[in-house]
Order: sequence, then C-alpha cells, then structure tokens
Amino acid sequence: MDLSNSISQATQEIFQTMLMMEASPGEALTERSNYFENSVTAIVGMAGASKGMLAIHLPEPTALVITSSFLMMEVTEVDDDVKDAIGELANMVAGSIKSDLTEQGQEFKLSIPSVVCGAEYEIDCLTDSEGTCMPFSIEGGSFLVEFHLQK
Repeated sequence: MDLSNSISQATQEIFQTMLMMEASPGEALTERSNYFENSVTAIVGMAGASKGMLAIHLPEPTALVITSSFLMMEVTEVDDDVKDAIGELANMVAGSIKSDLTEQGQEFKLSIPSVVCGAEYEIDCLTDSEGTCMPFSIEGGSFLVEFHLQK
C-alpha cells in the first residue's frame, strides 16, 4: 500500500477543490517529530477492521492562511473558527484517504476530528503501526500530513 501517494493525492485534491490553493508535496519524512510549538494539529481517528489516525500539523501562521481562505475573510488569531476549519480540513483529507483505502480492502470508520493547539505540545502516534508523514507547502506556509494504520 502506497500511503505517501494516497496522502499526496488526497491533500492536493482537497486544497484545489475546497481552498482553491495548490499544495505541493515534498518527500516523505524518514523520522517524525512529535513535538510542536505555536502550532495547530487536527487528528481524525480510524476504527474498525483497520485502526489508525490522520493528523495535520500546521504552524499557527499557516493555519491562519488556510482558515482565511476557507472563510473568505482575514483571520488574525487562532480561535474557534480556526480550530473548526482545520478540523474540517483533516476530516476531508481523511475521508478522501479512506475512500482510496476502502477500494484496497481496508475497512474503517472515521471519528470526529480533535484539534490541539498551543505554544508547546506533543502528539504520540500509534505504536506498531505503518505510517508516513509528508510535508506540503502552500503560498503562505508549510504543514505536515501524517497517516498511520496499525499493523
């Protein structure tokens, strides 16, 4: 299963259709970071025959750019609108990846997105999982999309 390709296609499609933005993928990271500063992270859990998670990690300025595009108005601080927009973004990307993986025989349901933000925090992912973390860049910033499925 090519998780990098699924993540890349899903993320690019959502950004093009929903945000009218180009999201350019980078090479999958060989090591993941679980420590974030001045960031916003949205997580969508997956449960069923397959278990996993999708997380989108954004520095605050990038989260503001994306939310401003979503809402079609300038957003200048991380508030409930930003949390809702980034949560919905994660939900859409996870849904697109789910469709791709369902075609490959991976069955699961998605949870409601959870959003974490702050000056400093850590996100631990599933142990014993297959996953990847891919960087993306947009006009106005960069972000990470991380996806893990339990083995």
